[in-house]
Amino acid sequence: MHNFTPISGFAGGALIGLAAALLMLLTGRIAGVTGIVGGLLRADTSDWLWRIAFVAGLIAAPLIAALFGAPLPRPAMNGSLAVVAVAGLLVGFGTRMGNGCTSGHGVCGFARLSSRSIVATFIFMTAAIATVAIAGHGIGG
Repeated sequence: MHNFTPISGFAGGALIGLAAALLMLLTGRIAGVTGIVGGLLRADTSDWLWRIAFVAGLIAAPLIAALFGAPLPRPAMNGSLAVVAVAGLLVGFGTRMGNGCTSGHGVCGFARLSSRSIVATFIFMTAAIATVAIAGHGIGG
């Protein structure tokens, strides 16, 4: 592991937790990105304003940080565009099957002690560990 920065990781985690708690307190909504973006794609637009503000904040935050000198990292894509597209589709499919993404289940579900979210997060993490083990030491390594 390189560039290990526990202080910035702690600060980032605290900000994510604060944002999730504030969203729950102010709107009664869970800060799961899949559900928030999915809500923008539905015909019902009664709550689109906070959803657009949330997504805009996700996009604007690193850009604003860059204005103050924070570097914008370039994503490293080691696979071909086809592999990345298939991986993205599989993640989207899994997210729909799991009734949410890691941010919704892992951050917000755990905080609410949701048994469904705890099980989902355990499955996400188990699959991720297995994928890294296979890709790093088996098929892809």
